[in-house]
Amino acid sequence: MIEIRIETPSGIVKKEYPAGTTIAQIAEDVMIDTKHVIGALANYTIKEMDYQIFSPRIIKFIDASDVNGSRMYARSLLFVLYKSLKDLYPNYRLKVLNTISHGWYCEIEDTVTGNMIFITPEIMSAIKNRMTEIVAEDVPFRRKKLPTEEAMEIFKNHGLHDIIDLINTRGKLYTSVYYLDNEPNYFYGYLIPSTGKLKTWDVITIADGLLVLPPKRSNLDEVSDVINQPKLFKVFRGYKKWVNLMGVPYVSKINEAIDAGKIQFLIKVAETLHEISLTKMAEKILERRPDVKIVLISGPSSSGKTTSSMKLQVHLQAMGVHSHIISLDNYFVNRENTPKDANGNYDFETLDAIDVPFFNQQLHEYLDGKEISLPRFDFKTGTRVFDNVKIQMKPDSLLIIEGIHGLNPNLTPTIADRYKFKIFASALTQVALDYQNVIHTTDNRLIRRIVRDAKYRYYSAYDTLKRWDSVRYGEEKYIFPYQENADFIFNTALLYEISMMKDEAESLLRKVPENQPEYAEAMRLLKFLSFFKSIDQRDIPPTSILREFLGGSSFEY
Repeated sequence: MIEIRIETPSGIVKKEYPAGTTIAQIAEDVMIDTKHVIGALANYTIKEMDYQIFSPRIIKFIDASDVNGSRMYARSLLFVLYKSLKDLYPNYRLKVLNTISHGWYCEIEDTVTGNMIFITPEIMSAIKNRMTEIVAEDVPFRRKKLPTEEAMEIFKNHGLHDIIDLINTRGKLYTSVYYLDNEPNYFYGYLIPSTGKLKTWDVITIADGLLVLPPKRSNLDEVSDVINQPKLFKVFRGYKKWVNLMGVPYVSKINEAIDAGKIQFLIKVAETLHEISLTKMAEKILERRPDVKIVLISGPSSSGKTTSSMKLQVHLQAMGVHSHIISLDNYFVNRENTPKDANGNYDFETLDAIDVPFFNQQLHEYLDGKEISLPRFDFKTGTRVFDNVKIQMKPDSLLIIEGIHGLNPNLTPTIADRYKFKIFASALTQVALDYQNVIHTTDNRLIRRIVRDAKYRYYSAYDTLKRWDSVRYGEEKYIFPYQENADFIFNTALLYEISMMKDEAESLLRKVPENQPEYAEAMRLLKFLSFFKSIDQRDIPPTSILREFLGGSSFEY
């Protein structure tokens, strides 16, 4: 008999079970409400419901409100969409392109012609009806761990050549193949027990494709709201076309370029694309001169706002425009005045953590031509200090302000819009693992932050992961609602960056203690990174945005 500790709403329950008992059997035995339960954390490692226990474990059941369960739910829902499409139109293929508007944007490709399929109301209705049937049939998702050569033969017979290229990267002896009925597929994360657990979802047409909507994490009985994000969507699509043009839409293609010694050329091209975007940004600012006097740069954590502002300053200077840079971080209220969240922790993400009245006072003084003394926030003491750094506006000057609240109109309520040029910066990754497995922009930024926090803030990967949910909550509440206010969206992602940060990130993630809840996320990220081959950091220029995270930048921070 094996002792199992089970986390329940009323506390820890200790029970003993025979070796080989499944998580599903334990759930049934303790009579938890299994309506939404789709998996579990066993010793802080994600497991499916059919996982058998052979040694003592701490079990926590999860549903789609948990970030791990939410990913399991989404993968399973996309597999149902994939299967429905195969049942209805055998020559069509689903391409999952990116996450947007609380859902997954997908397009359909004709495998015979290679053309994208226009989704008519009839096609949409047929797909949705077939998905509804599969969910009602409560078909189990089955996982088979097979010798990799055997798995690749299965994928080859089903035309899944992109998956073959991907799993070749890892060099593993065994590979897991998922089945829905007789339809195989591959996912780098787990799935839920069966289609009947997909109780809340929707699929709608958007642009040239489909938007797959999961339930709200805050209410599993309601479908996520659709948010209109035309500017962000346009940037996603533009960058996707670019990586296709470069011949590197998938990680396997980047790995091939590394093996062939061609990655240095791709690095130069990717960095040049950034410079082109910055030039366009500067030109658009100049088009609105002399009205524009303030440039506001916003973006979520680790989006590269600081380097973006510095590089923009260089581009503007090359065009004859002088500028000063101000960081909103230096306008934090003193630590004792910092608001706290519902858990009693300091909430540095809210606008109320910024001394908005003082900031606006200095802003107006600067615009009036007065000399101002810039503050610096001392994060060690939690107080504002002044280092005798002074700036004064010149007749042709611009003020660049970077910070997470830059696009929030409540930051600069007394400044008319015609005087402001608003930029949203984020790492909108468009390289994918394969047709079905996208790289989430949040994962891209999280890896950046783990590396940066260790290098500059002396935080462990555990520390960063522990705070990440709070950071993400702040982004959803205080940053993303304003991103469509931007006059220009700057994609700071670089197609090679995860390969560049792989070695450092892996080393840090391996140190996350296995007795902490963050261990599950560390293991997920390590598996994700295993698909990438690494690149020597010496190959990136000192002006790259990645230097903000890796070190070695020619900019001073």
